[in-house]
Amino acid sequence: MTELTKNKTKEIKLYSSKAISGATFLGGPLAAGYLISENFKALNKPDDGRKSLIIGIITTIVLFGGIFMLPESIIDKIPRQIIPLIYTGIIWGIVEWKQGDILKVHKENGNSFFSGWRAAGVGFISLVIIGIGIFGYAFLSTDDEIYEQYDSELAVFSKNENESLVFYNHIDSKPKFALINELDNDVIPKWKENLKIIERTNQMENLPNELLKQNEILLKYCELRIKGFELFKKAISEDTDKYSIELNRIHSEIDKQLKKLN
Repeated sequence: MTELTKNKTKEIKLYSSKAISGATFLGGPLAAGYLISENFKALNKPDDGRKSLIIGIITTIVLFGGIFMLPESIIDKIPRQIIPLIYTGIIWGIVEWKQGDILKVHKENGNSFFSGWRAAGVGFISLVIIGIGIFGYAFLSTDDEIYEQYDSELAVFSKNENESLVFYNHIDSKPKFALINELDNDVIPKWKENLKIIERTNQMENLPNELLKQNEILLKYCELRIKGFELFKKAISEDTDKYSIELNRIHSEIDKQLKKLN
């Protein structure tokens, strides 16, 4: 009996290449790394086992990280089964390369293998772990990105707000034509732009509920500011104070909206 055909694996159980391939298709490189690692440990090769598991983890991170980096337009064009088939084929080749001869002899000697169902269970657990990781990554990265986009838009909103409110400092120092010109060309356009900013942020996908509620208040706030400044313009143009009561009411509503924001 040659060295290769000696029944050295009689007392151990191994995962077959077929079982590993099935688990890989289901649970990705992580499942493959674990099962290959278990085979190496059973063969008294713990170092190779640790390396296999680490490679499986790293490959999983790189694979799914790379998929996330691809544009959606490209991802949508790739058939869903293609990627699992590719990495399953690669894993099968690696198993045949590293453990194929041993597994073949193990089978020829009638030794025991773990069931395909056990391997599938490992694949399923791997799938759950990967799913949790993907969900967490997608949720956190998307959430951060949304907040960054929203904050960027609100920075412009705030700038417009601060610059427009300087108008109140000019009421007693500028002539009427200059005030009307400021309202027409600077103040009112800034608030109309703010209105568009809020409408634009409302179109962001997966905008958190607290920001949607904040936008409701900001939308009302913008509308009140526009209405107030347009009424100011009318009062200045007509040189009258007959709109004072309505202006006071509008400013009272504005204060209510600001308190809601705080």
